[in-house]
Amino acid sequence: MGTDSDINTTLFLRKGEERRLLAGHLWVYSNEVDTARSPLKGLEPGQAVAVLSQRGQWLAHAYVNPHSLISARVTSRRREQALDGAELRRRLRSATALRERLYAANCYRWVYGESDGLPGLVVDRYAGIAVVQINTAGMERWRDQVVDALVEIGRLDGVLLRCDGEQRALEGLPVYTEIAHGDVPDEVSIEENGIHYIVPLQAGQKTGWFFDQADNRLRARKLLNQGRVIDAFCYAGGWGISAALAGAAHVVCIDSSERALDYARRNAELNGVADKMNFIHADVAEALRDMGGKETADTIIIDPPAFVKRKRDQDAGSAAYQRLNEAALALLPEDGYLVSCSCSQHVDRDNFQRLIQKAARRSRRDLQVVMEGGQSADHPVHPAMPETRYLKSLMLRVR
Repeated sequence: MGTDSDINTTLFLRKGEERRLLAGHLWVYSNEVDTARSPLKGLEPGQAVAVLSQRGQWLAHAYVNPHSLISARVTSRRREQALDGAELRRRLRSATALRERLYAANCYRWVYGESDGLPGLVVDRYAGIAVVQINTAGMERWRDQVVDALVEIGRLDGVLLRCDGEQRALEGLPVYTEIAHGDVPDEVSIEENGIHYIVPLQAGQKTGWFFDQADNRLRARKLLNQGRVIDAFCYAGGWGISAALAGAAHVVCIDSSERALDYARRNAELNGVADKMNFIHADVAEALRDMGGKETADTIIIDPPAFVKRKRDQDAGSAAYQRLNEAALALLPEDGYLVSCSCSQHVDRDNFQRLIQKAARRSRRDLQVVMEGGQSADHPVHPAMPETRYLKSLMLRVR
């Protein structure tokens, strides 16, 4: 557990390796550490450290993990402002103030890691319930204080820890799901852009709902307001129900998870559009390929999970994106629309657009980018960290 009295150990960087930190970045990689002066193997995961340049210049407070490629994460650039209980609460209040200014309802991404000065911590808020992901050894030490601070600041009824993400394995941490405070229901109701959804918390994907696409779903309504729409990787129906309410004549929702489709069906009924919708339980790529030559759609939304979770997945993941977009383009007529998304942090916007263009060339289609978007405002981007800008949404027209 993190305490105000954590002992700071000095972590020296190799010559010249302070440049990224001085430019504002918040990570130190293991090959940037001068292990002769500050052996990483002697440090405990999550231990507080002071980061200094090779010449002894003060750089930052951080916490360390000797078992991770990212060996240290900055918690403060101010020497007098080490992360302690009071500073933790101050940053949580700051994160809260931003979201309360942006949103009328208390449903949003409450804390977004490094962008909110709390590396390794992700929190989604559903009114009186918070769902928390702790992804790093350093933040795991602060677990109990994080929960207490969230309950105090948000006046919460319940806190669910969904500490089951793949990043924990890279940090050498076990995975678990646990109710850390109060009572947490299996599901909650939220409103997004005037639409009501039932969201699974304990058995849902990630932290339950994908708040990051809220702005894009609203922006795309003008493209989803007529004809036949296919919502691929539909999860609980966020895109598809938005299309049905916008005016689409018929919506097909496809997902490989039967549980996700159950929630999509319930959400369609909740919003009075069940008669417009059809639900297919299948592998999405196979379903789209099987439709080729037999069916068409006026608009197709592709919002898959991350195909490129690590740099070594780049080639295979890029090929998967390209094949998926080719399958979608085969179903679209002239003047049809494609909404194609990627949440892979390792695929930037320009590369993603190039992948779609390759798919268009192979499909002998000409495209126009009509609109584009990123993650919603409750996922603020750290300007020195491109890693915090991960979501791409391109809205394209077949010419």
